[in-house]
Amino acid sequence: MKYFKRLAENIIKKQEKMFKTILVTGARQVGKTTMLKNMNPNINYITLDDMILNQSAVEDPELFLKANKPPIIIDEIQYAPNLLRYIKIAVDNSEKKALYYLTGSQQFNLMKDVSESLAGRVGILNLLGLSLREIKEIDFNEPFIPTEEYLNKREKYKKEISYDEIWEIIHKGSMPVLYQEENDIDMFYAMYVSTYIERDVRSLTQVGDTLSFLKFMTALASRIGQLLNLNSIASEVGITIPTAQRWLSILIASNIVYILEPYYNNIMKRAVKTPKIYFLDTGLAAYLTKWKTSEVLEAGTMSGNFFENYVIVEIIKSYYNSGELRPPIYFYRDKEKREVDLIIEQNGKLYPLEIKKTANPTKDMIVNFKALEKIKEVGEGAIICMYDKIVNLDEKNKVIPFKYL
Repeated sequence: MKYFKRLAENIIKKQEKMFKTILVTGARQVGKTTMLKNMNPNINYITLDDMILNQSAVEDPELFLKANKPPIIIDEIQYAPNLLRYIKIAVDNSEKKALYYLTGSQQFNLMKDVSESLAGRVGILNLLGLSLREIKEIDFNEPFIPTEEYLNKREKYKKEISYDEIWEIIHKGSMPVLYQEENDIDMFYAMYVSTYIERDVRSLTQVGDTLSFLKFMTALASRIGQLLNLNSIASEVGITIPTAQRWLSILIASNIVYILEPYYNNIMKRAVKTPKIYFLDTGLAAYLTKWKTSEVLEAGTMSGNFFENYVIVEIIKSYYNSGELRPPIYFYRDKEKREVDLIIEQNGKLYPLEIKKTANPTKDMIVNFKALEKIKEVGEGAIICMYDKIVNLDEKNKVIPFKYL
């Protein structure tokens, strides 16, 4: 079975020299364990998905760690959070680095438990599905920013990607198993959703009505790229707003959805403060909204939303894979409905991006960048689209093909 080298491996190697414990978080099936095993092929491995091992870890964590000596990979650590306190004791009694490799597919309580038990002793990495760079085996690992410097570096690693191929990737999603062997995509995501709801959702909260939870996920998927309106979604699904809020927090904690916050501060009286919703895997969103093929998705009414979702998540991956836990990204919208799809905040500047499913970009598409000039210094900006060359729109703004992500 083919292994796709993960760009985050470079960050793990750095963390191994600094920390005694390494935690890799991310949704189920994104390749957390596969990456760690590939980097450490002879290391001990156990998973707390195993009910017998889970029981042992919960009931007698001290004995469990004596029986399972480091260096070791412990999968799904969130099922035995009490282990973290005993791992702290173990690493404090050793001078060696990289003793425990932990993975977790839920961040709901996990990050709180880790920060309380292993503060200063753990390197943390958030892993998403395969990035476009990883699928195309491009060994370039710098976070995306629309600057001349970035583009000059990225140009050296450029690979051609056809229009049809990018839509196949958007439709299929980013789960590694779908790129390692032939799989029925619908069947894979049907089992993925079932497993996710049965294992993760039920363990996080008392979701009695799993059908309503699935409807809630589908309602969110049908709104990717839109302002989040939980009142409307709760009404559509037939649940209360507090329930919708709780269920949304579960989807965020398990790396299924991403909430993109608006850019605003105290002096921005007319800025919208409502966030936007995106799915961290476009294949899952396509499955939930019943786009059966890449051709139908590309020609459909949601194609622009899916392309925007895909580009934003690729940018998020570029930051996670270079070791950042909080990508410095936002969007802008004001009461006059002037909107900028994405803003990257770096070095005291705002770098604005428009994301368009078009091969014919125009300067009219960046007119809203001017709205940011009253807020903060504005750096280079761009339209990310389907055009095949980098083109200057003016002295500060460019057209950037998606293949430069």
